[in-house]
Amino acid sequence: MNETSIIISGFGGQGALFAGQMLGYTAMDAGRKVTWIPSYGPEMRGGTAHCTVIISHSDISSPLVSNPDVAVLMNLPSLDKYEPLTKQNGVIIANSSLINRELERDDINSLLVPANQIAEDLGYVRLANMVLIGSMIYLVPVVTLEMIRNALLTHVPDRHKALIQLNIKAIENGFALAEKSCLVSKYSN
Repeated sequence: MNETSIIISGFGGQGALFAGQMLGYTAMDAGRKVTWIPSYGPEMRGGTAHCTVIISHSDISSPLVSNPDVAVLMNLPSLDKYEPLTKQNGVIIANSSLINRELERDDINSLLVPANQIAEDLGYVRLANMVLIGSMIYLVPVVTLEMIRNALLTHVPDRHKALIQLNIKAIENGFALAEKSCLVSKYSN
């Protein structure tokens, strides 16, 4: 696949925008073309927040995404909104810690990940976003684990450097969970 469109959505404060930003930086560092468009409600914490990321090997014709190839969904309102919009044969990675229902569609690849629980086990619940990103990059390998580790080391501001290793561990745990799921994506970049 030449171009992959990704929506990451959750409540403000869950790190959806940061997760998208890190995917964008990682892909740019690898020489890919990238767009990243954040969107959030008027409340920074607790309101809605999502971003769209497009990663491509060639020029991107439009940064707008109506029907994403991939949706990383951090809560139930995000699942309710983006499950119907995800492309047929696309991928949904959803946070089962905050979603109390199964997915309704059977024409997509999906993985429910207890992201909050995994993050709490690591000692910091705000790592749920990185757990989901780890699962996503296993199922949709637009970047590698090594690439995202390097991007975290390069692009995280000094004031957050103490959290880099925890972020890496969260990504690795999400990746390992997806690997154990035996779900194989049709995507490869």
